[in-house]
Amino acid sequence: MREGSGGAPRSKRATAPAEVTRVLALDDEIDLLKPLKRLLADRGFDLVPFSDADAALDALRGDAGTFDLILLDRFLAGGVDGLDVLVKARKIAPDLPVVMLSGDDSGATAAAALKAGAFYYLTKPVEDLDIVTLTLTRASHHGRLQQRARALEQKVALSDRFEHMVGASVAMREVFGTIAKIAETDVGVLIQGESGTGKELAARALHNRSARARGPFVAVNCGAIPETLIDSELFGHARGAFTGATESRNGVFVEAHGGTVFLDEIGEMPLQAQQRLLRVLQEREVRPLGGTGPRTVDVRVIAASHVDLEDQVNRQKFRADLFYRLNVVAIRLPALRERLDDLPVIAHHLLAKHAARMNRTAPHFSVDAMSAMMRYDWPGNVRELENVVQRALALCHEMEIPCSALPPAVAEAVPRTQPLVPDLDADLAWSDEHTYAEAKQLAAVNFEKRFLLRAIQRANGQINQAAKLVGVDKSNFRRLLVRLGITPDPNKPSS
Repeated sequence: MREGSGGAPRSKRATAPAEVTRVLALDDEIDLLKPLKRLLADRGFDLVPFSDADAALDALRGDAGTFDLILLDRFLAGGVDGLDVLVKARKIAPDLPVVMLSGDDSGATAAAALKAGAFYYLTKPVEDLDIVTLTLTRASHHGRLQQRARALEQKVALSDRFEHMVGASVAMREVFGTIAKIAETDVGVLIQGESGTGKELAARALHNRSARARGPFVAVNCGAIPETLIDSELFGHARGAFTGATESRNGVFVEAHGGTVFLDEIGEMPLQAQQRLLRVLQEREVRPLGGTGPRTVDVRVIAASHVDLEDQVNRQKFRADLFYRLNVVAIRLPALRERLDDLPVIAHHLLAKHAARMNRTAPHFSVDAMSAMMRYDWPGNVRELENVVQRALALCHEMEIPCSALPPAVAEAVPRTQPLVPDLDADLAWSDEHTYAEAKQLAAVNFEKRFLLRAIQRANGQINQAAKLVGVDKSNFRRLLVRLGITPDPNKPSS
């Protein structure tokens, strides 16, 4: 095998200056790489030239961490296609950016390179050294960002069995900690959170970390089952139990025997079905419709709801005894807008997930795109973010996803120009005529108003949720609002 100066012993990264960018350069025209190496050396680049693809790939396998990026010719000696080398290099070092270099300046060739995972495509002859320098600098910077994002993703993944629940925020660490503590018990768990926050993922994590992990995990959306069929769906039926029952059905509790039943949107379950569910939880047996007798079941029940079930109990829309049976341990999943610091790593995780499914290299969001995403409120939470990621991957086939690939509502999101809470100084400011005691009292009222209004804003106008956020009983919270003259938005639900 023929090799350029890459055959000489290579110094380790630790001995090189921190600002030097090390480039693995593969081109069968070694005479082109040697002057390029000299010219780029003054600009902080250390080119390690190779003229043989196998030798270059062997060097990459030996120590990919030695290099910051790859400069790769499209057409190599012996009829070797640089795109094939690109694919192999990406498998060895997926976070190492590749800049293609070729005398073919056709759009189709450039598109093929970018689609295969190249960061950029340069054409020969290399005449503008500034463009080359800028391209290599951007590529190495992108590679470092990819490595940092991957390291952060690995850091926040406390356990593979948390599946795709990703986050480093305090709120999510508390969720992960609670799951770890209670997973091995069989206590009832109620998971609450807005739609799209990952309630089923949390339930699966509880199941996977429990002694029931080898058993089935059966999920059912209580809000999607017609009231006339919910008994059959949950508890089963015998053949001929009703018109159309041509075959017997076990029901989800029998199907989940030895495992876990996840009852999503439990708040949508009709009251009569709630009563029968309570009996199953108490007696550990089900009675199929039209059956001859009960069947013993051994299941753990995890329930979830996007509405405040305690408030539903107060409104007599949910049975109190069932609520207490389910709500032994409560887990609240925060909305995405409450943990925006997690958004970049979640977006990176989703890009990698769906890019792999599409058999392509994971791209990254541009600075402008990520800035817009950080300004958006995400009413659909992580589920909405996942849809945005899939849309961006479908519309953009380059390594950097621009802001234009985002939905208009996200791309056009602007920072709030108004204060987070109304300016109350005009109403509550003291004057020189006030005594110290009067001024202190006004300041206290000002603080209370601002604090409670901020809590309501954080809870998106939901009064009961705001009370939970600040650790105040909801009845006392409402009394505080009345005393301070704060009128909740009538268009916002209390839960």
